[in-house]
Amino acid sequence: MKQLELSLEHLNRSATNFTKAQLIELWCAEPIFFASRELSDTYYTEGAIGNYALAYAMGWAHSNYRLIGKATGRPTYLEDLAPLAQQLYILPAWPTDGKVSFRFERFNALSDSYWFAMTNNRVATAREDLPLKRTGKKPNTYRPSNFPQTGRLRMIERGNCFRTLVFGECQIPEYIRVGKFMSKVRVTILDELKLVALPVDKYETSAYFNAADLPTDIDLISFDLIAMPPASLVKNLSFRGAAWQVGEYIIPANLKFFAGGNHG
Repeated sequence: MKQLELSLEHLNRSATNFTKAQLIELWCAEPIFFASRELSDTYYTEGAIGNYALAYAMGWAHSNYRLIGKATGRPTYLEDLAPLAQQLYILPAWPTDGKVSFRFERFNALSDSYWFAMTNNRVATAREDLPLKRTGKKPNTYRPSNFPQTGRLRMIERGNCFRTLVFGECQIPEYIRVGKFMSKVRVTILDELKLVALPVDKYETSAYFNAADLPTDIDLISFDLIAMPPASLVKNLSFRGAAWQVGEYIIPANLKFFAGGNHG
């Protein structure tokens, strides 16, 4: 881990060498769900698609579908994405027309057995199993599993369109799968754009950015924050610093994974 942090520090000191970007459109063929926010028994998906999720979906990095043992203790975004910092980058995807439509679905994972009992974040389906799971002296103290059994999901409805910019030389797949349910998304390359360096000045941009990927040498004047894991997104950004002109979009220069040194 120490060697990885030293490598990341070296990457942050050097500038990226991107010369062009591809503007792509993401069309949702299926509803997309991320647990962006949890309020009571409702799990909300924000109206954006994070760039870390897109990096995995594009096949740039890989993670096991099920995490076991020590791997369940923390995510591995740093190990998976930091080595790509000088080669590839993708912005979070924003809605094409500025609006997102959602759908609500209710889920019920309760057992249909003759008898069951609700315990701490789990459902016991046999009376004889209860003492084996008990962690305290009280009869209702059981080991929590942290799997919700009932609730509602707010998902991005099928048919929504998003756009984003992809930097670096890479093959763009025709379809990708994103979200908790591995929903299918069609990818269309709209244009290939040159990257033009702009001098230090004050700029405003309509694109979305990962807060952990913004370079540290720019001054953030104002922005709207979309709080969502694993890193909050920024939109309506006004900043002062060097910038890139990519088609009609202006973005901070030298964007890359973990440019801000956020190891969270």
